[in-house]
Amino acid sequence: MSALGKVVRSGVARRRVQTLVIGLATMMAVAASVLGGTLLVVSGAPFDDAFARLHGAHLSLQFDADTVSAGQLSTSKDAEGVSDAAGPFPTATLTPRSDGMGGPGWPMTVVGRDGPGRDVDELTLLDGRWPTHSGEIVVSADSALLATLGMKVTFPDLPGDPTLTVVGAARSVTQTADAWVLPSQMPALTAPGSGGHQMLYRFTDAGTAAQITAGGKAVTRSLPQGAAVGEQSWLTVKKTVERDTALYVPFLMAFGALGLVMSVLIVGNVVASAVGTGTRRIGVLKAVGFTPAQVVRAYVGQALIPAAVGATLGVLAGHLLAVPVLAEAQDVYSTSSLAVAPWVDLTVIAGVLGLVAATAWASALRAGRLRTVDALAVGRTASAGRGRWAARLAGRLPLPQPVALGLARPFARPARALAMGTAVLFGAIAVTFTVGMGASLGQVMEARAHNAADVVVPAPVPDFGPRSTGSEKRPEVDPAAVAAAIEAAPGTGRYYRATRVRATVSGLTGTIEVNSFTGDVSWGGYTMVSGRWIERTGEAVVPTPFLAATSTHVGDTVTLNGLARPVTVRIVGEVFDTRNDGMQVFTDASTLKDAHPDLTETSHHIAVTSGTDVTAYADTLNKDLAPLGATARAGGLNSGSDMVVTLNALSAILTLMLVAVAALGVLNGVLLDTRERVREIGVHKALGMTPRQTVAMVLTSVVVTGLVAGALGVPLGVALHGWVIPAMGDSVGLRLPGSVTAVYHAAELLPLTLGGLLIATLGALLPAGWAARSRTATALRTE
Repeated sequence: MSALGKVVRSGVARRRVQTLVIGLATMMAVAASVLGGTLLVVSGAPFDDAFARLHGAHLSLQFDADTVSAGQLSTSKDAEGVSDAAGPFPTATLTPRSDGMGGPGWPMTVVGRDGPGRDVDELTLLDGRWPTHSGEIVVSADSALLATLGMKVTFPDLPGDPTLTVVGAARSVTQTADAWVLPSQMPALTAPGSGGHQMLYRFTDAGTAAQITAGGKAVTRSLPQGAAVGEQSWLTVKKTVERDTALYVPFLMAFGALGLVMSVLIVGNVVASAVGTGTRRIGVLKAVGFTPAQVVRAYVGQALIPAAVGATLGVLAGHLLAVPVLAEAQDVYSTSSLAVAPWVDLTVIAGVLGLVAATAWASALRAGRLRTVDALAVGRTASAGRGRWAARLAGRLPLPQPVALGLARPFARPARALAMGTAVLFGAIAVTFTVGMGASLGQVMEARAHNAADVVVPAPVPDFGPRSTGSEKRPEVDPAAVAAAIEAAPGTGRYYRATRVRATVSGLTGTIEVNSFTGDVSWGGYTMVSGRWIERTGEAVVPTPFLAATSTHVGDTVTLNGLARPVTVRIVGEVFDTRNDGMQVFTDASTLKDAHPDLTETSHHIAVTSGTDVTAYADTLNKDLAPLGATARAGGLNSGSDMVVTLNALSAILTLMLVAVAALGVLNGVLLDTRERVREIGVHKALGMTPRQTVAMVLTSVVVTGLVAGALGVPLGVALHGWVIPAMGDSVGLRLPGSVTAVYHAAELLPLTLGGLLIATLGALLPAGWAARSRTATALRTE
């Protein structure tokens, strides 16, 4: 081993605490960065690959067949900016019933196509084959209809009750339909006056919503006004696909940034401290022939070795932390498993080690510039006059002498105190952010669940699977009879019932949930983001994703199809709701009266009167509900979420790592300080200072640092929370209500401020114990 290598190895082995601090700080930064970088790649990769491979449609437009002809639509293929187009395809919105289906059918969009296609929206056949003649149908794998090959699907609302056989399952990367048949089949599936056309477009420029809007205007410019009755952008589909993993990215970016900044500061502080306390050693190295460049490389090497070990462990930790997150990102686009890309590991490792090397080099330059004679002559003690004013001021305070000595100590080494304070600052920021995030996620779950009710009678679970031979048909529950029993029950206070039916909206594939209410719902826990709650017939409120998917705003109208007759509602508010990917409409029951909705899925929500025992009320009510086939249960509907559990667990783990790094940063600084003051401590002990007083002196030396860092870290943590939480909402297409972001209360801020003091104290405990145990004679002999 070369002389330089021996110096590096000796420095790493001798400075065990500093080595541990650098390694852990690097591990934290690498782990968060690997996880964040992986999710940035994984969140879009499956969809992007499939979209490019299958020539997905940038824009799918639905047209009214009574307003525009197929010939007119064909001319739109030549519009400016269109690179390719497919269609027009005949479409219809139908409500099927399949053999073995025990519940109501859900509306679905059926499109007539000759084949899977190639140039635009190439369909992937997952099972079976494409129809070869009328009477056959291919069902989308994303459809609500749980179809199997050979299943018979009947459309009882059409003349002749046409019945089709499922011969295949397919997937459209941009979800352009729920099922496909041959065009020759469509006349039998289209009721008079209900037909439509579908056009699929690819544009030369389609990377932004503005470009998609411009392309839509270009293709409809020559068509009759009002011909387009619905649209779907590929960006909307992509955002829905990426929603789960995209949620983590702002959160991990915050922790990754905290980890990187802390790593840089700690490495710089450790190397600078090593240079400051090792000036005599530097002089010896230069005296025996080491060049200034070799001295600098020696200190850089002493930082890079633990950083490399920490980076390796950080990659492993990042992979382990990615397991539960990537499990939620396993996708439907022919991707059976997702993993951390090797180039992400290499990029993160190279970036972090590069930052460590640059920081260590900048801090070690002083060692290279020191003259040999000056380095050999320099002692280790602080300047005699530094901090004297603080010592005199502290001595006048009515405090025990050890406490006064400790409080004045940071002013003797202001640079070291600043470095320790910065580490504590980031720890306090992380703790404050994590506490706020946990509270925000709790508010999200509360707003999402709408579970303000004391007692709920859930809707019967739909039975869509085939029944076994000899099984009995489940009796239907009469919502009116259940409502009568609830209203007659002693202790019933406020009450409403909610009916959920399925419908479609022009331009969107798949079904949406339409929730209609009977009774006062104002107390039910529905949280508004903008606008107001429904007040009269014909009004509706919808979640943010619905507005984005339909390109509508508060004040616009939408038409709900797939019921007995179309229903047009005016959107009067934006409600916070994440169920069914936000594809929901909330309205009053009177709005759907003429559409004759199926009332199979009706739930009842009850708030009992003051003083009523909820459990006893539910037990009594169940005696009346048992003959009706319904059951009441105490408490609201389930509001749990695996994603929330994962986010809370990740934030706790990463915060503990940051706090540990911050505490080790304090430990490093206090350890250096106590070693420098070993003779001074020996003098204090010789004059009568007890071990307990020694511990008090060392611990109080970080009190000012911890309090100041905590006082600064709390508002910065609140500010970080105020940026990350809305960014997480934006990443999944949600606007968050004020209750989700305004989660900090004055009573919580003071304990959080004291968190900085706690971190600093934890870091100083070990050096304080070491100082208390040191023997007086040994300390006095130390030079």
